Amino acid sequence: MSKHAVVESDDQVSERTSRAADAVSRLTRWHDDFPTPGVRFADLTPVFADAEGFRAVIDCFAAVAPEADVVAGVDARGFLLGAGVAATLGTGVLAIRKGGKLPPPVVSREYQLEYGSAALEIPADGVELEGKRILLLDDVLATGGTLAAAAALFKEVGAEVVAAAVVLELEFLKGREHQGDYPLTSIVKL
Repeated sequence: MSKHAVVESDDQVSERTSRAADAVSRLTRWHDDFPTPGVRFADLTPVFADAEGFRAVIDCFAAVAPEADVVAGVDARGFLLGAGVAATLGTGVLAIRKGGKLPPPVVSREYQLEYGSAALEIPADGVELEGKRILLLDDVLATGGTLAAAAALFKEVGAEVVAAAVVLELEFLKGREHQGDYPLTSIVKL
């Protein structure tokens, strides 16, 4: 178990989620037709820049999997989330990078986005992941390809994703259907 893991009651978790959902709902900026026509972009920068909003999100995510050994955040906003949650839990943090950003050797997985394709990578050596319990974090769950690809990377190296969490879930895109059997927490569902 993590150094600072605390198992909370359902009421405590519900209160944390409610505070985080309020901050996300109040502070998120929306941009239509960005980065491509037809896409509505959720800019979470104001949430993360607000001390109380950021703390609420971090506390909510830390309560999702207090037993995690490593917190993994997806490039790039997941890095911010992962570092905050790892510091709260007293665990290590791992950045899941976009393709071509890490020196070899890497473990890589290609996936589809709602507006294109991409690849994610983690180090193939230098970080012992086999047998580790992973809390997987990202900012938005849309079509589900990014989170599913990240989870597949950890399975490939012998780690277990014990939970995943996102700030926003765009339910109409049905990304949850593409996830594994790990619990998936969304602070706000649209």
